[in-house]
Amino acid sequence: MNTTVRRRGLLAGSLALTAAVALSGCGTKNDADSSDSSKAGGTHKVKTAMGDVEVPDAPKRVVVLDTAELDSAITLGVKPVGATHTGTASGFLNYLPKDKLEGITDVGEMMTPNLEAIAALKPDLILTSKIRHGDKYAELKKIAPTVMTETTGLPWKENFQLHADALGKKTEAQKAVADYEAHAGKVTAALGGKEKAATTKVNVVRFVEGADIRIYGKQNYISTILADVGLGRPAITDKAKDGFSYDVSPEKIDLADTDVVFHSTYGDPEKAKQKQTLDSALWKGMKAAKNDKAFGVDDELWIQGIGYTAANEILDELQGHLAG
Repeated sequence: MNTTVRRRGLLAGSLALTAAVALSGCGTKNDADSSDSSKAGGTHKVKTAMGDVEVPDAPKRVVVLDTAELDSAITLGVKPVGATHTGTASGFLNYLPKDKLEGITDVGEMMTPNLEAIAALKPDLILTSKIRHGDKYAELKKIAPTVMTETTGLPWKENFQLHADALGKKTEAQKAVADYEAHAGKVTAALGGKEKAATTKVNVVRFVEGADIRIYGKQNYISTILADVGLGRPAITDKAKDGFSYDVSPEKIDLADTDVVFHSTYGDPEKAKQKQTLDSALWKGMKAAKNDKAFGVDDELWIQGIGYTAANEILDELQGHLAG
């Protein structure tokens, strides 16, 4: 009977979400995974951007609606039952271990998640942020307890702690943080220590389809990792709007010049003006380019990941490119 209801729900247009939510409610009582969750210790309150939310102490069917939440879950040893995808060719983030992603249901593009598909998974917890899905909160919380951070990016470390609280993984979070901090310290040491690391000025440039080229400032995810290693940043980063990025055309790319430039691309390289910029005399004339210190990096890892698993891989790449 439940199977029939589910099939009808998925085919019933505007009635689908209601049917799926109803099924989700039944599942909370009858589904083995959900009953295991309640047996594991009941529920606890989590302080979120939308107020206090009651969540299972040990959620078993988690759906994540953004890349940071996916990284957090995987870092903490939780395989979500569902996740959204970004506009990447690979679907889910390509730096995450394939075995950790196997079996996760794609519930739509990140900014337009499929609520019917989410409800059909009978989640007992949904993780996302207000900046991404605050307009969908009323609908999401009818499906399952929904934990939202205020925003994403810069406060990723604080957000990770909230994710850990919601997932019942505070102990695992402490270890992840300690391991990352020790890793960052090792990279700093490999670069010759704090004072020497600070003398190396680093820029991060992102080519974005349909937008100007971004020279990243100091108020974003990647900047926190550079700061944790102790790397220097050039003066142009202080001109970034709201600390996030200073946007330029290909004709002004030389403003990004410094000791080291890491660059990534989101979307089609030609539409993002990557090819014409990297082939230009301005780019080739930059100090970083002439000294072979302009490195192409993976956008999914460096910009989109926004979590500790990504951060540790970025630390490895920083050491590989800059040490010695």
